[in-house]
Amino acid sequence: MIALMDWNHISFAYPLYFALLLVVPFMIWQQLRRKKYDSPALRLTTLSGIATLPPSWRVRLRPILFTLRIISIISLVIALARPQSSNVTESIDSDGIDIVISLDISGSMLAEDFKPNRIEAAKVAALTFVDDRPTDRIGLVIFSGESFTMCPITIDHNVLKEQINEIHSGLLIDGTSIGMGLATSVDRLRNAKGKSRVIILLTDGVNNTGLIDPNTALEIAKAYKVRVYTVGIGTEGQALIPVQTPAGIEKQLMQVQIDEPLLKKIALETGGNYYRATNNRSLTAIYKEIDKLEKTKVEISSFKHYTELFFPFACLALICIALEMLLRYTVYRSITS
Repeated sequence: MIALMDWNHISFAYPLYFALLLVVPFMIWQQLRRKKYDSPALRLTTLSGIATLPPSWRVRLRPILFTLRIISIISLVIALARPQSSNVTESIDSDGIDIVISLDISGSMLAEDFKPNRIEAAKVAALTFVDDRPTDRIGLVIFSGESFTMCPITIDHNVLKEQINEIHSGLLIDGTSIGMGLATSVDRLRNAKGKSRVIILLTDGVNNTGLIDPNTALEIAKAYKVRVYTVGIGTEGQALIPVQTPAGIEKQLMQVQIDEPLLKKIALETGGNYYRATNNRSLTAIYKEIDKLEKTKVEISSFKHYTELFFPFACLALICIALEMLLRYTVYRSITS
């Protein structure tokens, strides 16, 4: 019964049988015509004696015979058309890629050369990237003066996106430790089972602190065959950056300094690419470019199962036919031969 109510998943094996329903309007027209032109079976000289008599229940219910016949025909046609409920199951076979997004959250990432600032623009681009890769395991590492794993690589992208939304500058000691950000990201991937391991490292500065030198982290990445895409974020020249002063937070113009030689070296020696993002649009385009380069092979096999639903209509047709015949040869049996 539930399947019969779910019309979104019902189809008909032989829909051409519905053409037989054209006989129904013809039968109704014929019935009305017969009722109009049929001559009375008994002629009386006057109706004054019976005019005030109410019709009996047999007379009132006589149209039920025709109604049963119409219902039986409609039900029989539907049964012949073979209604079926379909259920589709999908089997997904994916050669997933394990990815870590390594994001700089130092104070300079609050610069407003991106709208509303670099760190918020980076979060929006990362969220879009995650949505575009539903079959990959993705993790999140943040770094400034130190590094921290916000989310291990996971297929649960809802949890990952919650962690991305929680990112803000000030979570870690300030500074820029590219080496530690890269090393922590590699550590998240060293036991990964995907066909390839990828890091997207985004920073706006020069390595100036940290316990691990960037070149050491690079050698670790090469040892574990991790491909690194590096992104330098920041406009050309100067950018407004909020700075804490004795009078409160003030915005000051500061020179944009990105260690492009280091980022290019990391990308080149690990098989990745280096990109420079100077505004929101270019940052979005960079993530799309990486998405195209790191394609995941996904094979989806669909299996469609059908459940036959004609039986209730066939039963209804038989019941209506039997009931019409029973009434016609008992209660409404003709007195004429």
